[in-house]
This record gives sequence, structure tokens and C-alpha cells, in this order.
Amino acid sequence: MFKQLPTKSYNWILIIGILLLMAEFVFSFGGTIIPAIICGFLVYISWKNFYTLWGKIVFWLSLIGLIFSILSLMAVRFLIIAAIVIFAMRYYDSTKRTDRIYPKLPDEEALNEPLSRVEPLFDHTVLDDQYTEETAYQWRDVNIHGLLGDRVIDLSNTVIPNDTAVISIRHGLGNIEIYVPYEVEVSIHHSAIFGNAHIFHESHEKLFNKSIFYQTAVYDHATTRVKIVTSLFSGDIEVKRI
Repeated sequence: MFKQLPTKSYNWILIIGILLLMAEFVFSFGGTIIPAIICGFLVYISWKNFYTLWGKIVFWLSLIGLIFSILSLMAVRFLIIAAIVIFAMRYYDSTKRTDRIYPKLPDEEALNEPLSRVEPLFDHTVLDDQYTEETAYQWRDVNIHGLLGDRVIDLSNTVIPNDTAVISIRHGLGNIEIYVPYEVEVSIHHSAIFGNAHIFHESHEKLFNKSIFYQTAVYDHATTRVKIVTSLFSGDIEVKRI
């Protein structure tokens, strides 16, 4: 919907936002801009010392202060209101241009096409830890999201098919652990706002809004392989051989 907005409209919205930012800085003696800069500086310093107790406390307090300071800016409020108005206008216009689709009815044989329901390994949970079974289990691709808790997937108790097995996890706060057998090739694409990553022998400490990508040497030519795509707001990921 926003792609239909002319470039000039985007430019005017941006110009007005910049003017409001400058006006607040000049006429309000800094307004909430200075507190936002101070909170941002504290976020950076405390993240560098996140391994200490005071670092964790200062980080979360300054992050909350930074969010509230940014939301208190007139320019930010204007941009939020402008986005809501544009979205509402485009949505209203789209309801007046309803495209009618007349599907072609399938034949009787296609209507009776057999389907089998397969239970997933994990269900979507908000506040809970999830683990694969400790006994042998049948593999099914994983595609889940959650808010809090840990996710542990052990592939040593299942048989990966001669195909690409997929593990897709989108999570808020918590840790992810994935154990992969030695004979299975792996591709890992991980993104995180905050956290650490340990991929086999590679380690990344204190990730900050970054993405990393690894794959084993013969992944592209392997018949048995696992594709791992994960994203975390705050937490650690560990992928190791077992």
C-alpha cells in the first residue's frame, strides 16, 4: 500500500519531521533529544559491560529510557501519525477496488484428492521451554515462533531424510540449542538484536543487530542436509555436533 505513495509525499513527510526535530531542539532547549542521546550513550557503554550485573541493570534501564525519550519527540509522533493516516487512506482505497476472481472448478477426481495430517514437532508457545523427545522420533520440519523460553532440538534421535530438513525459529527472549550429527551437512543463517552465537568452532560475542551465515563445505552437493534459519531479539544460539 505504501509503494503507491508518490516520492514527493515521502519527501514532504521527511522534511516536516526534520523541521519539527529542529524546532524542538531550538525552542525547547533540547527537549527530549538530549536525554535520548544520554540514554543511547548509556546503552552502548552498558552493552560493552553486559557480562556484569551493573551492566545488565544499566542497559535495560537506559534502553527503556531511550525508547520513551524517542517516542516523546514531536517528530517521531508526527511520523507515527502520518504512517497511520497513510495506511488508513490506502486501505480505504483498496476496499473500493475489489478484484473479482472466478475460479475454475476442478474435476471430481481432484476434489477427492487424499490428504494426510501430520502433527508438528513443536507448537507455538509464548512462555515455555521446548525440547525434542529424548527417545527416537520421526522427523518433521520445524517452523515456530515464541516470546520467552529456551528451544532445544536434538537431531541425533531422528533420521534426516535424503532431502533438505528445515528448522525455522523466530523467538523473543531465550536461548536456542541445536545438536546435529556429524554426517549431516548444515547451513545456518542467524540474526539477533542482542546475544551471542556459537556455531561449531566459530564464536560471536555480543551481537548487536547483526546477521551471520555459515554452511559446511559440501552443503550444496549433499543429499542429507539441514537448513537452519533463526532470529532472536535477545538470547544466545549454540549449534554443535553430537
